[in-house]
Amino acid sequence: MTANTMRTFILLAALTGLFGAVGYLIGGPAGAAIALVIAAALNVMAWWNSDKMVLKMHGAREIAPSETDPALRRFAEDTIAMADRAHMPRPRVYVIDTPQPNAFATGRDPHNAAVAATTGLLTRLTRDEVAGVMAHELAHVKNRDTLTMTVTATLAGAIGFLANFALFFGGGRDRGGLIGAIALAIFAPMAAGLVQMAISRSREYEADRVGAEISGNPMSLAAALEKIERGARTTLNPSAERNPATAHMFIINPLNGQGADNLFSTHPATANRIARLRQMAGAGRYPGGPWGEEGPWSRGPGHGASEDTSRGPWG
Repeated sequence: MTANTMRTFILLAALTGLFGAVGYLIGGPAGAAIALVIAAALNVMAWWNSDKMVLKMHGAREIAPSETDPALRRFAEDTIAMADRAHMPRPRVYVIDTPQPNAFATGRDPHNAAVAATTGLLTRLTRDEVAGVMAHELAHVKNRDTLTMTVTATLAGAIGFLANFALFFGGGRDRGGLIGAIALAIFAPMAAGLVQMAISRSREYEADRVGAEISGNPMSLAAALEKIERGARTTLNPSAERNPATAHMFIINPLNGQGADNLFSTHPATANRIARLRQMAGAGRYPGGPWGEEGPWSRGPGHGASEDTSRGPWG
């Protein structure tokens, strides 16, 4: 068990404890149980249809085997090849028509997963860098992070429900009066949100680590993160702006930048992630990926010719 996995378990335990404490303060065991059932039902429905919902929100198009664009077809084939090498079920591969470089994974489990990359990612990054990004997204699928975030959303939603109940229906006022109810309605959801964001940051670090193992090249992901960070800060992503609740799913926050890891960010600071990846590369365990020194993304159609990677293979 890695340190990040242990941290996730500890944060989930903290979120569960917070839920129990809020439930007890407001309505006792019965009130806590009712709120948990309602929040769980809503989140299970969202989780079961998460792939369809999110992909539709962002106008994603599946890259089918009959895809006429050879570059997109090759991108999908290479992503699937990495999944095969990682001994994972093959995900569905999508492309999103937006100039901002970014990517995400969704789906309720590895057997019902989808990964998506933007056209901006494919035009701005080299093939090796795209490989690093998609390996990161495959790591999210392999680690079942969609399930982890569903559990945290369930608990956070239940806490918010209980807090609103306390404010509008008087639950728990005998334990703190109106001021106590207002304070509970404000600070309980805030605390739950902070824990939820911390779990999201932990899962990003873990996906970086596992993704580096899948691609075999931490430095490609590090270089990709630098480019995506710059692109995300200077290029608008209209679908993400319309659906900010999905921001935590992307490899880099598509909405705004964060200068450092802080309590209110859903993603770790990019500089911190790059530093960890460089440390992994320095350990000497990554000779260039499981496809050899060049890696599959640097091979041209003749499997020997080098590509012009000044703008990326799709540029």
